[in-house]
Amino acid sequence: MPSARWCSVSRSVSRPLVEIRNVGHRFGGHAVLEAVSLAVAPGSYTVLLGPSGSGKTTLLSILGGFLVPSEGKVLIGGRDCTAMPPSKRPTATMFQDYALFPHMTVGSNVGFGLRMKGVKPAAREKLAREALALVGLPDAFGRRPHQLSGGQRQRVALARALVVEPAVLLLDEPLGALDLKLRRQMQDELKALQRRVGTAFIHVTHDQEEAMALGDICVVMNQGRIEDSGPPDRVYSRPATRFSAAFMGENTLLPGNILDRGAGKARVETPLGRFDLPLPVAAGGKVTLAIRPEHLRLARLQDAAEAKPLVADGEPTAPLVALGAATVTETVFQGSYKRVLATSRVDPSVDFIARVPAASTLKPGDSIAAACVPGDIILLTR
Repeated sequence: MPSARWCSVSRSVSRPLVEIRNVGHRFGGHAVLEAVSLAVAPGSYTVLLGPSGSGKTTLLSILGGFLVPSEGKVLIGGRDCTAMPPSKRPTATMFQDYALFPHMTVGSNVGFGLRMKGVKPAAREKLAREALALVGLPDAFGRRPHQLSGGQRQRVALARALVVEPAVLLLDEPLGALDLKLRRQMQDELKALQRRVGTAFIHVTHDQEEAMALGDICVVMNQGRIEDSGPPDRVYSRPATRFSAAFMGENTLLPGNILDRGAGKARVETPLGRFDLPLPVAAGGKVTLAIRPEHLRLARLQDAAEAKPLVADGEPTAPLVALGAATVTETVFQGSYKRVLATSRVDPSVDFIARVPAASTLKPGDSIAAACVPGDIILLTR
């Protein structure tokens, strides 16, 4: 267990630990961040998620002091750190390539930041050994980085960042160089470690599964703006925008138009018909309906012309929205499930994406009917 010195960051949520206020940044005439505002709570794990060019790494560099924003402010612990250099601010950064010094021992690498702060050798060694024990490498002190595996080097880089006791640890795609099995193992270890030390983590990634596995808060970025921000389950199940919905996972998308509403329901016209759905929006608006693959229900059609879905035995008896007949175009085995692609017969421009049990015998060319529970439909107005 970590000593009290590792748990010095208050978990009080009365005020944010990090405040990003209307931050913008330009490289030459090109804007890479536009009026970004974000609050990060003490002791939280925040993940900045987005495609290449979305601005997430630039924002992390601004938080770490490696870039000064063109406009806006960065406050950490209530102090204005906007123009403060990295060595002066209460942050530490763990880079994607780990940036370990090959000519130094593991212990010297971990203690390097302490050395720069003037900590004496005996105290430096003691703290470095504590940090290595914290990340599960108590016997690596005298080894060299090239003698370690990728996962061990990642732990050394993490120990080096934590040993200086930052209020905020910044992680720039730290798992990107690891294989799938090790990446998932390190996800579990990172999350457990963050809970133990109490430091706020801000983690950049383009991997949606990684973001949902690690984050208390997922921040979806696109073209220098924040598209969505919130707990990962909310961002996945009820995304704020069409981009957020698409980036956080696959969907079947249906353009729609709200015809009228009443009693908490709305009548929506789509290429697959008119549906009465529990959507509290005003009449006359254009919307997009999104259905996650796990919410689509597929059943074989006894008659290829039949359009009514057949609900298999054991399925919940909740009312279903019938989405019509379709033809399976592809099935892909994914281990615990099969991913099924199918083209609607009502409107061939609509492609269904569904997950079915791995034992399913569906194959290309099969006739199916599609349906879903109304409450599982995601309404997107932008």
